[in-house]
Amino acid sequence: MSDFHDIPYSLQDMQLRDIDEVMVIEHLSFASPWTVRAYQYELVHNSFSQFLVVRQNPPPVADQPPKLRRRFLFSAPHPVLSPILGYGGLWLLVDEAHISTIAVAPDWRGLGLGELLLVGLLERALSVGGEVATLEVRVSNQVAQNLYRKYLFQTVGRRRAYYRDNQEDALIMTTPPLRGSAFQEVLLRHKDALAASLKERTERPKADRASSLRG
Repeated sequence: MSDFHDIPYSLQDMQLRDIDEVMVIEHLSFASPWTVRAYQYELVHNSFSQFLVVRQNPPPVADQPPKLRRRFLFSAPHPVLSPILGYGGLWLLVDEAHISTIAVAPDWRGLGLGELLLVGLLERALSVGGEVATLEVRVSNQVAQNLYRKYLFQTVGRRRAYYRDNQEDALIMTTPPLRGSAFQEVLLRHKDALAASLKERTERPKADRASSLRG
C-alpha cells in the first residue's frame, strides 16, 4: 500500500474475512448502514471497487515475552491479525475515483486514521488510473469537509435530500487533477506530516473527537 515508513498502522486490501469486523464499525458509524451482502458484492463482483482496512501493527516479535514469542514463532500456522480500526472504499468510474465510504471505530477516532485511509484511497486511485477524486458529504459534517478541503477537494454541487435517514443535503466535492503538480505537492506535504503525527500518537484518544467520514 502506501509508502509510509515506520508508522504503527498498516493499510491492507479488505478481504471477505474482514466483513464481520467492518460491519461492527459500520453500524456504529452510519444511520443507514450498508449490508453484509453489499460488502460481499463489492469485494467479489464489482471489478471497479477498491476497499481498504487499517490495522494497528502488532509489536515486533523481539519485544514480546519469551513464552509468547516461542508460541508465535513455532505454533501459530498463520500471522495473527490485529483488529480492524477503520476502512474505506472507492469506485473507479472511467477515470473518476468516487470515494464511497470512510469510517473509523469510535474508540480510535481523533488519531488521524480517517486521514490515513483518505490518503491510501487517493494513492490507490492514482494507481488504478483515476484522474480526479469525488465524493458526497453531509452539509452538516464540518469535520469531514475540513479534511477533504485539506486535500484540495472543492464543492462543485449539491444533492438535495440525498440522505434517507433525515433528508439532509449532500455536498459534491472533487479534487483538481490527481497527477497535477499542485495536488501532488499538497499530498506529499500532508502525507509527511501525517506520518510524523501517527508515530507520536499511538494510544486511543480519551474522547470521540471526530465523526465518521461518509456523509
